[in-house]
Amino acid sequence: MPSRLLRRQFYARDALDVARDLLGQELWHGGVGLRITEVEAYRYPDDSANHCRSGVTPRNAPMWGPPGHAYVYLCYGMHHMLNLVTNSDGEGAAVLIRSCEPIAGSATIRRRRGGKDGPVLLTGPGKVAQALGLDTSFSGHPLYRRDGLELREGTRASDIIVGSRIGIGYAEPEHQQAEWRLAIAGSPWVSHPRHLRGAAR
Repeated sequence: MPSRLLRRQFYARDALDVARDLLGQELWHGGVGLRITEVEAYRYPDDSANHCRSGVTPRNAPMWGPPGHAYVYLCYGMHHMLNLVTNSDGEGAAVLIRSCEPIAGSATIRRRRGGKDGPVLLTGPGKVAQALGLDTSFSGHPLYRRDGLELREGTRASDIIVGSRIGIGYAEPEHQQAEWRLAIAGSPWVSHPRHLRGAAR
């Protein structure tokens, strides 16, 4: 029996609060199951790293809500990035899924990832979307319904480490330095772990 889906209300909170609670939860699509191990929060309204900083565009429209949907965009014309939309409807905010640990569908994951094995399979946001078989057609997809991309209840992380987000050199210094990247402490399924520290409690 599949674990229960997280309800829409789970997402209708500040992106940083949702990010913390996402660690340990499970993403499922087409027989592939992943446990979330690393995330980044993109907050509203004053986050200069946020895709919504300049208003609504055709690409970022799903990020404006309603919460509980996917926002998938193509980065550098190569990598699809999965974000989970948060906050209230009309507030552009989301959590980027940076890394995961496989819990089901390992053969499919390895095939999609070119035969790789170990943490290199899923430590990076483009790798996560590739393993799940996602592209931009999933942008706007609800996460709280069966038979699609689903977020299911897992075991929440009890020990969390934090650091600054990656690849946001365009943002204001205060937002580059904000410790809005969170990961499960001690997990090998985390990207750039040397830049994470401390505990977020």
